[in-house]
Amino acid sequence: MFANYLIGLREGLEASLIVCILVAYLVKTERRDALRPIWAGVAIAVGISLAFGAILQYGTTTLTFEAQELLGGTLSIIAVGLVTWMVFWMRRTARHLKAELHGKLDQALVMGTTALVVTAFLAVGREGLETALFIWSAVQATGDGVRPLAGAALGLATAVLLGWLFYRGALKINLARFFTWTGAMLVVVAAGVLAYGFHDLQEARFLPGLGTKAFDVSDAIPPGSWYGTLLKGTINFQPDPTVLQVVVWTLYVVPVLTLFLLPSRSKPAPAQPAPATTDPTATKPSA
Repeated sequence: MFANYLIGLREGLEASLIVCILVAYLVKTERRDALRPIWAGVAIAVGISLAFGAILQYGTTTLTFEAQELLGGTLSIIAVGLVTWMVFWMRRTARHLKAELHGKLDQALVMGTTALVVTAFLAVGREGLETALFIWSAVQATGDGVRPLAGAALGLATAVLLGWLFYRGALKINLARFFTWTGAMLVVVAAGVLAYGFHDLQEARFLPGLGTKAFDVSDAIPPGSWYGTLLKGTINFQPDPTVLQVVVWTLYVVPVLTLFLLPSRSKPAPAQPAPATTDPTATKPSA
C-alpha cells in the first residue's frame, strides 16, 4: 500500500504543481479567460487516464492465463521504463520547471484555445497515463486489488491537497530535494515491479527458469504474515524469487540508483541573444 501511496503522491504532485503553475501564471498575467481551456485539458487527461486504467484492468480478463502473464510482464517492463525516465527527467528539470511551463504557455496563448487545451492535456496526461500503468503493474505484482488502489487514491488526494497549499502560498518545500528522495524510493519500488514482470514472462513460458529458485525464505518471512505483507506492499518483496528475478533486480537497482544519486551537473543557462543594434556604417538604400 505504501508503494502505491508513494506512486500516487509523486505522480499526482507533479501534475498538481504543473496545474498550479499554469493557473497562477494566467491569474497573475490577468488572463483568467484562458483558465477554462486549461481545466478542460486537465479534465480530458484525467478521463483518459481513468479509461486507460479500466481497459488494463477489465480488458485482459478474457485472455488465457499465458496471455495475461505475457501482457502483464510486458506492460510491467514498459511501466518501469517510463517511471525510470520520469524520475531522471524530474530530477534534471525540477529547478527550471516553472520557467519551462511559462514558455510553453506563452506560445499556447498566442495560438489560441485549442493550444491551451492541448498544453494542459499533455502536461497532465503524461503523468496520468504513467500512473495508471504503473499502479496496474503494482496491483498485478501484489495480487491485491484493494489496498494498492486505496494507497494510490490516498497519495493522489494528498498530492492535490499539497498542490492547493502550494498555490495558496501556505506551504513551501525544497522540490528538488523532495523529488530526489521520492525518486530514489521509486527506483527501489520499480525494481520490484521489474523483477515481478520477468516472473510473469516466466509463467507465460516466454522465458525459462521458472523452477530455478535463487532462495526460499518463506519459513522465515511467511507471505501471509504482517511483515511479509508489509514487504510485499512496499518493495514487492518475494520470499522465493527465481534466479532471473534476482539478477534482473540487481542489474536494475544498482546502476540506476547509483546514477540517480550522483550529484547532478546543472546545465548552464542558455545564452541570451544580443539586442539588435543599428550599424552606423551600414549603407542606407537610396530612395
